[in-house]
Amino acid sequence: MKSVYTVNLAQIKELETIVGNGGICQWQHTEAFWQQQINTAVSPGTKVDSIVYPNTQEQLAAVIAWAGQNGYAVLPCGSGSKLDWGGLVKLDSNLRLMAVDTSRLNRLIEHAVGDLTVTAEAGMKFADLQQVLAAADQFLPIDPAYPEQATLGGIVATADAGSLRHRYRGVRDLLLGMTFVRSDGKIATAGGRVVKNVAGYDLMKLFTGAYGTLGIISQVTFRVYPLPVASETVLLTGAPGPLTQATQILLSSALTPTAVDLLSPDLVAKLGLGKGLGLIVRFQSIPESVKQQSARLRSVGEKLGLQGASWGENDDHQLWQTLPETIWNQTQDSPIICKIGVRPSEAVKAMDELPIQDAVIHAGCGLGILRLDRTVTAETLLQIRRVCEAKAGFLTVLAAPPALKQQLDVWGYTGSAIGVMHRIKKQFDSQNILSPNRFLNGI
Repeated sequence: MKSVYTVNLAQIKELETIVGNGGICQWQHTEAFWQQQINTAVSPGTKVDSIVYPNTQEQLAAVIAWAGQNGYAVLPCGSGSKLDWGGLVKLDSNLRLMAVDTSRLNRLIEHAVGDLTVTAEAGMKFADLQQVLAAADQFLPIDPAYPEQATLGGIVATADAGSLRHRYRGVRDLLLGMTFVRSDGKIATAGGRVVKNVAGYDLMKLFTGAYGTLGIISQVTFRVYPLPVASETVLLTGAPGPLTQATQILLSSALTPTAVDLLSPDLVAKLGLGKGLGLIVRFQSIPESVKQQSARLRSVGEKLGLQGASWGENDDHQLWQTLPETIWNQTQDSPIICKIGVRPSEAVKAMDELPIQDAVIHAGCGLGILRLDRTVTAETLLQIRRVCEAKAGFLTVLAAPPALKQQLDVWGYTGSAIGVMHRIKKQFDSQNILSPNRFLNGI
């Protein structure tokens, strides 16, 4: 357990005037779950004072302003499901640290059913929003990690899109507007609440995947879509060569799948889906289209000598619940989770060559997730990174024990944009109080 500072009585009273008596919890009184989650997000030896729970956007702004005036850095969090992703927070010598929990900012602001848009506060859970949308036969086409716990702000901050990005693209492409609190406590907005509004688009792109280092997201507006009428999934399994051919034929065809993923042999076996590499493809549309497209893909697989199977309706839904649950399963002892990218044309080859067990690669874009045993060494991770880089890609360590993260650069980025990123960080957060050093190159 980390050693801690204690917020003095005067500071507690100041914060209580902002968030109320139940809005601040000193570290020693914090639940064990939160202590564990926060400890995975900060460098060993970093001291945490307290967790503050603002109830409104205005309270959040006042808390951030107070932190900047009193020498505090801020670790933003929602449900804590992705706090262990990315770099470790490390403080400048003159700062102390508090966590700011946005989970009480969880209200639905507006659901414009006819305009296919929804606006909600950042602390609202993704699963809760989907329930609201489903009542109007709509949904937000993202399948993030830990969907029952993930908050909207955390999904945007980590750019966590999932398999549906093949059809609907990434988080930033679905984000129409946002409100955030700057490091000086001022509230700012970008974009709007209508599909045609493009003002502030670049600013929203900056915040998507910035891990809370530029500002704290307080409200988001998304484009939503009608729920598909029918759904069916096809799985082809077999050797790398024929599977590469099947993938290329699919991606260059007129078929319109919503998800196209490559599965590692170990993951295929763990799911009880057969042997060998897997290509799992989901079609969602009207029933006639779904059946026709599924049949055409199964025919391609048969001609290439691949094993084929399909799932419809309820079985299809269950399969796409089980797949991410297997990758993100937290019941095992702190697995190492990495995000990778390779050239899409190299995706099957990379899956076959990498020394991995559980892995999913989105075949259309080359992005994927690796799940590794916690006994994996830093050298093994660097070996996998080198393979990805040889295929015009990357490897980022999302979740891993802090001691392992200290042994390597978790981001692995050495491109020419680092200088620009530092200047942007300085402009948005000149005191370096928002998630300091969590992003790449000490940002």
